[in-house]
Amino acid sequence: MKKLKSNFSSLELCAGGGGAALGLEHAGFIPSALVELDKHACATLRLNRPYWNVIEADMRRFDATYWSGVDLLSGGLPCPPFSIAGKQLGPDDERDMFPSMLRIVKETRPRALLIENVRGILSSKFDPFRAEVDKRLNKEGFDTYWTGFNAAHFGVPQNRFRAFLVALRRGETNPLQWPITTQEVASSVGATLHDLMAAGGWRGADEWAQNASAPAPTIVGGSHKHGGPDLGPTRAKREWAELGVDGMGIADMPPERDFKGIPRLTVRMVARLQSFPDSWEFAGGKTHKYRQVGNALPVRLAYNVAKAVRSCLE
Repeated sequence: MKKLKSNFSSLELCAGGGGAALGLEHAGFIPSALVELDKHACATLRLNRPYWNVIEADMRRFDATYWSGVDLLSGGLPCPPFSIAGKQLGPDDERDMFPSMLRIVKETRPRALLIENVRGILSSKFDPFRAEVDKRLNKEGFDTYWTGFNAAHFGVPQNRFRAFLVALRRGETNPLQWPITTQEVASSVGATLHDLMAAGGWRGADEWAQNASAPAPTIVGGSHKHGGPDLGPTRAKREWAELGVDGMGIADMPPERDFKGIPRLTVRMVARLQSFPDSWEFAGGKTHKYRQVGNALPVRLAYNVAKAVRSCLE
């Protein structure tokens, strides 16, 4: 990713462990503030960027008027209201943060809005929901655009489809041109993780990497209501098994020299599959670290979409 000149401000909601924030940073956005409720994710952001203004707060009770006039309001709003696993209750789900986001739009009057969610929000079931969001933003002077992308089409070694809402202040920005997907074959799990899997001297690493010859399935971060970290539901675990990965848990260390069987991934390995740089550290215990990684927007996907929004502001 080519790092662009930093000359636009942003306010990020539900910042999590920093996947979107890193992508925006590379696309030239300087965060005026990052709002996040989870203390471990806040610690991660502060650990890696001590100069960022990280605010540990619930966006439902967050007064954003201080940041009025920010260039970009962004956020990866909670996905359960629109995901199959979350029963797709939409606006009837207490975790629906769109009302709070729309309030913050009124408080800050940004030039642009960039919101990320799961692909379910683009389904016909939520046509009325999206129409209502469009209506509210239109009333505030925005033109709205919805689309979705697979992160694998932007060099992320993972099939991860994400939906995006972009809203641009009418008459004050350039037209939106969505990023063009590379359409290249995404790197495989084996090629991406070979050096990390071999870091403990495992003699089977070469053969493993050769057999793990496809991109990863969608990484699932889980929620606070569930237990320890693993790689998702039964179907996902079957897909991981086909790649030679034990999806029943997360390892503390890579396999040792004489390891036999199917290896598990470490948090660092999963982070690389999410296109985090290896230098990005995560705070908290293993479960908290994994949730931050698994729930993140892949950095490379965030960068490409943010770059398209940046072009609207230039």
